[in-house]
Amino acid sequence: MATLSDRVFFFFCFLSLLACAAINGQLSPTFYGSTCPNLQSIVRSAMTQAVNKEPRMGASILRLFFHDCFVNGCDGSILLDDTSSFTGEKSAGPNANSARGFEVIDTIKSNVEAACKATVSCADILALAARDGVVLLGGPTWTVQLGRRDATTASQSAANSNLPGPGSSLSQLVSSFAAKGLSARDMTALSGAHTIGQARCTSFRSHIYNDANVNASFAALRKQNCPSSGGDSNLAPLDLQTPTTFDNKYYQNLMVRKGLLHSDQELFNGGSQDSLVRQYSTNAAVFNGDFTAAMVKMGNISPLTGTKGQIRLNCRKAN
Repeated sequence: MATLSDRVFFFFCFLSLLACAAINGQLSPTFYGSTCPNLQSIVRSAMTQAVNKEPRMGASILRLFFHDCFVNGCDGSILLDDTSSFTGEKSAGPNANSARGFEVIDTIKSNVEAACKATVSCADILALAARDGVVLLGGPTWTVQLGRRDATTASQSAANSNLPGPGSSLSQLVSSFAAKGLSARDMTALSGAHTIGQARCTSFRSHIYNDANVNASFAALRKQNCPSSGGDSNLAPLDLQTPTTFDNKYYQNLMVRKGLLHSDQELFNGGSQDSLVRQYSTNAAVFNGDFTAAMVKMGNISPLTGTKGQIRLNCRKAN
């Protein structure tokens, strides 16, 4: 039987659920409910301006969130500039010359600081901005869990080793996501983020010139803007059909061998994910449901909570 002190403890835990959750390392969708009640509208407003100005930005912010979470957890470390004591993630192979949208996060952070000083982490701002970018491009919404704190350091080596590359095989993709607690189904659903955004020639050149499992006319089209040498930064849409609309066309492309990256086409190449790609290609609701569930799971990778980390005042540097 619970003692009086036990009952008092649980009563106060119930009243201050958010504080108890933070201490125990749990995230909550209402974490800033009293400390920054207008947070979500502030983030949405700035993201609306950014995506209206450049639709690609929705994909860029989503990619930043993915690349943040896969390197030492969702801790805002990808946003840190290099310092004299560490070389950060921005210059790592998967991010150099391709990670973008940092100035958008800076703008949102500035707006949030003006409303709720030293309260909201850069990691949480990035999580909200990634969701809003998807919604603004016509995709599904989900409830973002909040309460992350920010890292004070970053690791270029971890970014180089933990992020799956565009040349990854199916088995490499499955294992890299499994290492983060994400299933093969989660991996295939999250890959659907490639229904928006663009990729650099250097990331798909090998696929269109060397792989057999690529539609010939599609390869010829992409070669027009991606020569066998040079033009590394020339861009092509990841989704041939609707590059600025979040939908399930990405999976339809894979079924006719029009995946832009080698790693994309690996999802439909006679392997374990073929049937799921078929399902997503014809059932957007199933894809949307799996994608949003996987985004919540990814957002829960090793967050810093409670007294760990800090609330950075400038997303580019530790306090």
